[in-house]
Amino acid sequence: MAKQTRLTNCLSEARELFEAHLRDERDSSEHTLRAYAADLKDFDEFLTDWAQKPVPLDEIDSLAVRGYLGYLYRKGVSPTTVNRHLSSIRSLFRFLRREGLPLSDPAGEVPSPKENRPLPTFLPVDDAVRLMEMPDTSTPEGMRDKAIFELLYGSGLRVSELTGLNRSDLDMAERLIRVRGKGRKERIVPITKEAEKAVANHLAQAGMAPHEDSPLFINKRNKRISPAFVRSIFRVYEKKGGFSYHFTPHALRHTAATHLLESQEADLRSIQELLGHASLSTTQRYTQVDFSHLRAVYDDAHPRAKKKQERGR
Repeated sequence: MAKQTRLTNCLSEARELFEAHLRDERDSSEHTLRAYAADLKDFDEFLTDWAQKPVPLDEIDSLAVRGYLGYLYRKGVSPTTVNRHLSSIRSLFRFLRREGLPLSDPAGEVPSPKENRPLPTFLPVDDAVRLMEMPDTSTPEGMRDKAIFELLYGSGLRVSELTGLNRSDLDMAERLIRVRGKGRKERIVPITKEAEKAVANHLAQAGMAPHEDSPLFINKRNKRISPAFVRSIFRVYEKKGGFSYHFTPHALRHTAATHLLESQEADLRSIQELLGHASLSTTQRYTQVDFSHLRAVYDDAHPRAKKKQERGR
């Protein structure tokens, strides 16, 4: 096979072909591609330093993989990240074996480290509402930040989903947005009235038409904002607000789910539909969540969507 000839027995060539496979055939996201590329480059460099020469593919065994994991631990890498590196190596060798190379699976015999997963960070309702009201909406930046906060909290978006929004994804009349989630899967989610108002104000001050196929949020260079940019905004407000704990954009996603569950008016299945969890694809085979039901549950349960606010404004 042509691919076998190109692969020969070289890890660096194998990495390049695997990355091309992920990009061209699996249509993996840029985030996924960067993670695989970084993990496998690090593994390649470790092996070269360890052996003082490039290590052929058929000489990489479980001892080499264990040595690499030990190296990661000595660097202080968390078990979660070590598992990601191990998964990247396994995926590479699965790909190579599917391509016909007579290789063993050196990572298959290496057990995954146990992870002590921390409980998700979420904000109490009072703190979440306080964060929503902190931006100075007399300024363009404040209007932008307000819209970002309301969308993340109101619809439980991932930060990558937020930054990937285009103006054409908005249906302001129906208070709906089209979101591209993990694996580039699309879903339609509702937004709160507060989010609708904040987004409309952001669009108006920026002179943006709501239906154009352009980024909803841009930076000073008129480029789409990045997840890192959003995280930097959070650090500013965390410090400004004097919060006694650290939180990230993803914490607002956890907060949305937690507050919906605490309301006892939203069932877990509807929340999974809203958040677009990967496990929902299995659930949907057996029981479809009617969107009108999701809309009703959302309006009744979310603190920012309730028709009658219990909290005075």
